[in-house]
Amino acid sequence: MQEKIDVKDDIRVLAFDVFGTVVDWRGSIAREVEALGLGVDAIAFADAWRNGYRPAMQRVRSGELGWTRIDDLHRMILNDVIEEFGVGAKLDEAARRHLNLAWHRLDPWPDSAEGIRLLKTRFTVVTLSNGNLGLLTNMAKRAGLAWDCILSAEVFRHYKPDPETYLGVCDVFAIPPAQMLMCAAHVDDLQAAAGTGCRTAYIHRELEFGAGKAKPRPAPGQVDVHVDDMVSLARALGC
Repeated sequence: MQEKIDVKDDIRVLAFDVFGTVVDWRGSIAREVEALGLGVDAIAFADAWRNGYRPAMQRVRSGELGWTRIDDLHRMILNDVIEEFGVGAKLDEAARRHLNLAWHRLDPWPDSAEGIRLLKTRFTVVTLSNGNLGLLTNMAKRAGLAWDCILSAEVFRHYKPDPETYLGVCDVFAIPPAQMLMCAAHVDDLQAAAGTGCRTAYIHRELEFGAGKAKPRPAPGQVDVHVDDMVSLARALGC
């Protein structure tokens, strides 16, 4: 699906969610787990690890934990998942550190690099991810994602969907929220951005949670742009 719309000429910055929107976290993590030969369901392991993501961030957002980078939250969650799957004896400390850095090695969706290249011809294209700066930089270098700038929750010391993240991007580029287009595969992320006055683009990633698992799309009129991939987004925005 590609929804062709009129977007105001004053949009200057496109900010992208990364996990799920630009890269395939589920397939990539499962691939790394499978390579370790742990004898577990690699997809289930990946899902369990990801399921701990929001609760861990909420502990930071609520003040239960002080500011903690995603790399460190991922490691906390991983320790629990290893115990849940009963593979603690198979993973020494070096193996755990290597596996935790799998989030730095996520594979992009096939259209992502080309979509960024096209979008950069007209807009400033940046990340707005809860991933930390080192993670996002390593991922971009490996995956060939040529962002104009890498921004992260780490810069603003707030995790999405805190408004400080979306408004922080606007502050970096000295633009009003109406000139920033938040791009994501997650409706809640876009709703939070819209609440700060930013424009929104939904990119549907049918396979984020696996084949056959329905992923709801936003309701009509809920977002400014609705497309199925990043190249289609570039076309919809006139690139």
